[in-house]
Amino acid sequence: MATAPERLLLRLEWKVVRRLDGRLQGAHRTAHRGSGIDFTGLRAYADGDDARHIDWNVTARLDEPHLRVFTEDRELTVWLVLDRSASMAAGQPGRGKHDVLAELALVLARLFGRGGNRVGALLFDTGMLRVVPPGTSRRHALRIGAELERTSAADGGATTDLAEMLDAAGRLARRRALIVVLSDFIGDGDWERSLQRLARRHEVVVLRIVDTADDVLPEAGLIVVEDAETGEQLVVDSADPLLRVRFREAVDARDARLTAGMRRAGVPVHRIDTDRDLAEALVEVVARTRDRSP
Repeated sequence: MATAPERLLLRLEWKVVRRLDGRLQGAHRTAHRGSGIDFTGLRAYADGDDARHIDWNVTARLDEPHLRVFTEDRELTVWLVLDRSASMAAGQPGRGKHDVLAELALVLARLFGRGGNRVGALLFDTGMLRVVPPGTSRRHALRIGAELERTSAADGGATTDLAEMLDAAGRLARRRALIVVLSDFIGDGDWERSLQRLARRHEVVVLRIVDTADDVLPEAGLIVVEDAETGEQLVVDSADPLLRVRFREAVDARDARLTAGMRRAGVPVHRIDTDRDLAEALVEVVARTRDRSP
């Protein structure tokens, strides 16, 4: 009998993967081309060469400009950073942020793996860390799905340390890689500084998973509002005009801080709404990624 990850992957392969196969890899094919990682030797400088690759020690010794030559690194290592914190449980049953994250993780692992790239995953849950080492096969994508099926008890009263999540990704990815962060970015910690450090060494893309509950206060009279991260509860009058204005202002301010922080780090952020068709959302991500490419 097929497991839940197997059933989910079969559905996603039919509805999403076949529509995107080749597009996603193409969007990142040139991300590292020409810079490489493995040093192979030296050669004399020629007109039109990139002066940034000049080896000045050898140039001074031979009294002639020489370049350091690197192998062209076409194979990509991809790390999926998966936020499994309490706030990611928000949303409609079967279509909450956790569900969309699982679908995205399986689709990305399958698409990049089909292109011959190695895909690993880091699952972060309020300080608890689980790692799936990089691999390429369909079975490997299912392994990531199986890890996502596992649940761990969130620490009550603790919010997600986004900085620690990003720092953990930096410690894990030893060689230059494509790092895709899947999170709602609800939490604390100086994540912007951590993101800047990560982006200096790796190519980083953020897929911000958002549910209507993150942005809209339902007009339903007295309701109990609960902080998904800490469990703190508060009774409020959702019809209060002043409360609704303040809620909207807080949402706008949060989004503005997030956008500004991502821009300063030089990291593209793509919003993935839980009620949107996944294939359509990823096609848009690919198109925007290509538009950014030089």
